[in-house]
Amino acid sequence: MPADSPLADLADLILNVGRLVRARTPQPPEVVSLTETERHVMRIVDLYPGASPSEIARRARLQRTNVSAALRSLEERDMIHRSAATGRGVAVHPTERAATNLATLRAAWADQLAAVSGDDLDTVRQCVALLSRLEQHLTADEDRSPVRNPGR
Repeated sequence: MPADSPLADLADLILNVGRLVRARTPQPPEVVSLTETERHVMRIVDLYPGASPSEIARRARLQRTNVSAALRSLEERDMIHRSAATGRGVAVHPTERAATNLATLRAAWADQLAAVSGDDLDTVRQCVALLSRLEQHLTADEDRSPVRNPGR
């Protein structure tokens, strides 16, 4: 695929718009601030609740040691909890605090984007569908079929 492909333009815009939205998002005191790695890990935990730490690392395309450090930090801040899974495994789930944190951030993101998108929600829904398919493909775990969080 050539570098001047519309798909390359899309990827470039996704990366930049995501960075700009995060940079412009107000951080109320009740919002738990996360590092880039912690954000990646939380996204996978939200999309695939009950995933093991190894599965999180595979889906996020992160080093297992980095995921372990992020999970420790997130657990200390009550953003995730771990529970026993079948065998000797561990399942990671988001907490109520994580859900509240995400809801606060999503409301701020929606406010930021509302000024630009106006009432063209059909186009927004089409973009969301496309980006969701891309995300599902890019986080696919070859060992299992994706199980998406129905609330997402």
